[in-house]
Amino acid sequence: MNREILKKYFTCLTSDQTEQFDALGDLYSDWNSKINVISRKDIDNLYEHHILHSLSIACFIRFASNTNVLDVGTGGGFPGIPLAILFPDVRFHLIDSTGKKIKVVQSITDVLHLKNITTRHCRIEEEKNTFDFVVSRAVMTFPDLVRLARKNIGKIQRNALPNGLLCLKGGDVNRETTAYGKNVLIAGLQDYFHEPYFKTKKIIYIPL
Repeated sequence: MNREILKKYFTCLTSDQTEQFDALGDLYSDWNSKINVISRKDIDNLYEHHILHSLSIACFIRFASNTNVLDVGTGGGFPGIPLAILFPDVRFHLIDSTGKKIKVVQSITDVLHLKNITTRHCRIEEEKNTFDFVVSRAVMTFPDLVRLARKNIGKIQRNALPNGLLCLKGGDVNRETTAYGKNVLIAGLQDYFHEPYFKTKKIIYIPL
């Protein structure tokens, strides 16, 4: 696992953050031997394909202190756990419909003493609280996510970017986003990271 790849792009990590990021490799490898949290073919690429990919949101927006973020369909904790390490003054609520994955997320959160994470085993339809931003990594089609996440976006603005949805997607996203016109912003992750993996990866933002 290439733990050093994070330091290539995030040069101001504290010693605590570095230790927490370094610990993720062993924690996910251990859990993946019990539960298929990440594709077993992909676990060696954890830092590039999952952690750095999650942190691309931080290249698009620097969350202000006390921002509240909902991570929908977090799976093994992506993008929520890496973002929570990077933004210790931001509150993250991670939800997933698969109970065993939330168990993994809660365990890793406890081991790393991440006090800014809460978890819940549920679908987005069941989550009624409001947040400044909803984030997600390709959990469903963009129009479905917009429709379901709209109720979870609060009115109080804390950031330079208006409250809304931030979605990480791969491939051609134009078909899913055309209906929203100029309201949608799409950034290619190759603008942030030079590795070939990111050539087809995008971040999609829409204010809600």
